[in-house]
Amino acid sequence: MLRYGFRTVFFLLLALTSGRAGRAQTSKPPHAIVLHAARLLDVENGRILNPGEVLVEGERIVEAGASVKHSAGEEIIDLGDRTLLPGLIDAHIHLFLHPGAEGLQTVQESVPQRTIMATLAARDDLMAGFTAERDMGTEGAGPADTAVRDAIDRGQIPGPRLRISGNAINLLGGHEDAIGYNPEQHVLPNATYANNADQLVEAMREQFKQGADFIKIYETGPDTVRDGRLSTPYQYTETELSAAVREAARVGKRVAVHATGEPGALYAAQAGVASVDHAFQLSEATMRLMREKHIFAVPTFTISEYFAAHAATPDAAKREQELLDLHAQEFRKQLAAGVSIALGSDVGPFPHGTQAREFVLMVKYGMSPLATLQADLINGAKLLEWEGQIGALNPGYLADIIAVPGNPLEDISALQHVDFVMKGGAVYKRQGP
Repeated sequence: MLRYGFRTVFFLLLALTSGRAGRAQTSKPPHAIVLHAARLLDVENGRILNPGEVLVEGERIVEAGASVKHSAGEEIIDLGDRTLLPGLIDAHIHLFLHPGAEGLQTVQESVPQRTIMATLAARDDLMAGFTAERDMGTEGAGPADTAVRDAIDRGQIPGPRLRISGNAINLLGGHEDAIGYNPEQHVLPNATYANNADQLVEAMREQFKQGADFIKIYETGPDTVRDGRLSTPYQYTETELSAAVREAARVGKRVAVHATGEPGALYAAQAGVASVDHAFQLSEATMRLMREKHIFAVPTFTISEYFAAHAATPDAAKREQELLDLHAQEFRKQLAAGVSIALGSDVGPFPHGTQAREFVLMVKYGMSPLATLQADLINGAKLLEWEGQIGALNPGYLADIIAVPGNPLEDISALQHVDFVMKGGAVYKRQGP
């Protein structure tokens, strides 16, 4: 059955790449390109240059500043009254999910169907200006994200640079198991089972074999809020998570965890994970460890806002809003404690290509526009292990460049209106001046 599924994927992807989606990418021109705009964001120094120019040769930036060296035969792209800035980074996405009943779509939709939808999601994210992303689990589609990442890297389909985790890991009866279904139906979980340290290591080795760049582990859930306090059971002990972190380090890779509260988040910080994703409520001890070990918190506000607005019942909407309100309150404590923040939206259950809303919410809940952009671009590049390659308009960096109308340091919502996208020196999206 899998053989026919993958043949189906191959032929449908071939049709996509020869049609509209494939034409979104242009080949990198043999000549130099100069991008010119009214403004350029120097994200590392926190300033706007007027005007702004970037010289691109091949897939990399040669020079960037208020003006650059010009030469005969170059192509000049004048973007008018816009701001040039590095391509955006989303450190928490799900290419294999779309709006709708998350539990049902993973049961009703085949892996080939979901893989095709993932290629469309990747295109939508790229066109929205996200040139690098971290896919946090295929939710039951196994290593299908390996095929999507590799097709993007080969230039066969348009999409962001990807760090992928394959199927996430979860324990029996845990947060991503098929709870609520008739057990006699043996509905598969949305993650790979591992019930102890040995099984964690075994599952990780299989995922690395299948192409995973890092490992995603579910550490807490389900979540409830009572009297302003979050309750969420942990799934793995600190000893078990430490075994996972050691195994990842053995092959030069890292572990990220879904952890919304205590004591699971503390166990993850003690183990030395790369990021604590969602991080609704963290203890002082956890925040101190995260600061000392440079562990990133990835807030994912947008998904909570979406769930609150699209809940099935008024009671469910109230619960989601309670969780969002608590998260916003706790986020301010994390900022005050000096926890490093990276931007991730959890896009998938809400429409791909709309996740720049996360910038707006991070500003709404306590960060300045500049700090939010630095969390996304500088911290995001570190978390995805592309530091020195993406996240700034520096000589030698990959030419992942976008343009937005207005000044995002004055109005962060400008990032929701990306109208120019270049990735690796190739122009994927360009609107008129």
